[in-house]
Amino acid sequence: MERYVLEKLLAGDDEASVAALAALRGGATYHTWDTTHPSERHAGVFARRLRRMRLRGVEPLGLERMVQLLREHGRPVCGGMIDSADQKWTFLCYFTEDGSALVACARVQRWVEPSQE
Repeated sequence: MERYVLEKLLAGDDEASVAALAALRGGATYHTWDTTHPSERHAGVFARRLRRMRLRGVEPLGLERMVQLLREHGRPVCGGMIDSADQKWTFLCYFTEDGSALVACARVQRWVEPSQE
């Protein structure tokens, strides 16, 4: 997916997609996949991850909403990731099967291994 297409798809009004668009325009790297998978599979995986994150006191931006939207979508999705230029955040994005619309987006803090100094 071309960067300008991704930017257009992220032009929503929810906090996570606004933040993802800002990161992308700020020099973030990104990857999208052409393969599709059932949205319910992704919803189940991220519902479990959300529960574990909350047990650790972490509330990722838009992840609960993403789980809900993926469940409601009910059709295959293709995905992508955006890594912020400062390497602090990863944005998870899911698009319709044909890549023409954003289904859901969330921001999670990247885990960075502490230096071994």
